[in-house]
Amino acid sequence: MPFIYEIIIHKLIRVKNLNLVSEGMITATKYFTPKEAKKTLPLVRQIVKDILDTTREIKLIAEDYDGEVENNPEILKLTRKINNYMAELEEIGCYFKDWNFTIGLVDFPSTIDDKDVYLCWKSDEEEILYYHPIDAGYLNRKPIPKKYLQD
Repeated sequence: MPFIYEIIIHKLIRVKNLNLVSEGMITATKYFTPKEAKKTLPLVRQIVKDILDTTREIKLIAEDYDGEVENNPEILKLTRKINNYMAELEEIGCYFKDWNFTIGLVDFPSTIDDKDVYLCWKSDEEEILYYHPIDAGYLNRKPIPKKYLQD
């Protein structure tokens, strides 16, 4: 049962943008410069910490109930909190991408060398120093070119 809580979380947490479409809340994508994304980090860092802390709580509860928690009111309350935290990130304009809930990965839409990319940050990093193509992920991160990091 090592990853049962992840399965439960995936079942209970909405798929990104699915509910937003049905709620009529889709907005234009915000594109960040590295400097703009950096300004959001104090708030983003706290929201990601809240997401990771809450998923750890869910894991502990799931272990206590041998994974039989899909209708557990406490789990449902915690997953609603996670949904709210993710909505806060989306309101800022960035996206939580760590579906294992371990490293706190966040992507910020951006443009580098006239290509749409994601600036890529994880919760143990002090600054946003990496990016990757939109059709690639974390494993394809590259350093942001210095010309984009200058004020």
